Amino acid sequence: MGVQYSDMRSERNAVLRLRSQGKTYSEIQSILHVHIPKSTLSHWCKEVKMSATHKLRIEMLSSNNLERGRKKSLISNNRKRVERVRLFKTSNTELWNRYTKDDATRKIVLAILYIAEGHKNRDSVVFGNSDPGIIRMFMGLMRSTYKVDESKFRITVQCRADQNPEILKIFWSKVTKVSYEQFYKPQIDKRTVGKPTKKSDYRGVCRVDYFSTVIDQELKYIARNLEKR
Repeated sequence: MGVQYSDMRSERNAVLRLRSQGKTYSEIQSILHVHIPKSTLSHWCKEVKMSATHKLRIEMLSSNNLERGRKKSLISNNRKRVERVRLFKTSNTELWNRYTKDDATRKIVLAILYIAEGHKNRDSVVFGNSDPGIIRMFMGLMRSTYKVDESKFRITVQCRADQNPEILKIFWSKVTKVSYEQFYKPQIDKRTVGKPTKKSDYRGVCRVDYFSTVIDQELKYIARNLEKR
């Protein structure tokens, strides 16, 4: 027991000496060829006095090591993300094929999208969202699932007070592929007067109306029955 205690004391003294010379804990472990937990090293060295130069050296090395660790972590995470996307693409090939070729699959997707974002208390199709991608998806599904009459579409832009409604109408006309003449008068939120829009890419909300009680009722019927399955 006495020999072990003497060895530990000698080891601790060596650690304190190296730390006082401005060595990092990793360097101390490497020099002494031992693995001492950094929590133990920190406890041993908490009273060690170092020069300003040594302190600065440790801070700089620690900062550099941290930055290298972050870069390695970022590279590793990016690689994992790319691999996950590759696996998603491979495992969902059949799903994409069904979505693009099967009318029933697209109708189910449209019904779920409609019940989630559509207006519930209407007798015609009413759908609104601020995401151009979601609106584009909805319009695409409507056109591919049903034989729609393009003249029955109406679009309403709902925006903030500091936004230009005419510019937004042009933007949403391109997204929806609905004629500019089929747009209702924009609705401006009076509550936003004097409050600048913080998101530069915010294009307001695009509300799509399609005059069809039959389509509205069928989509709601499908979605509600899916809830029971």
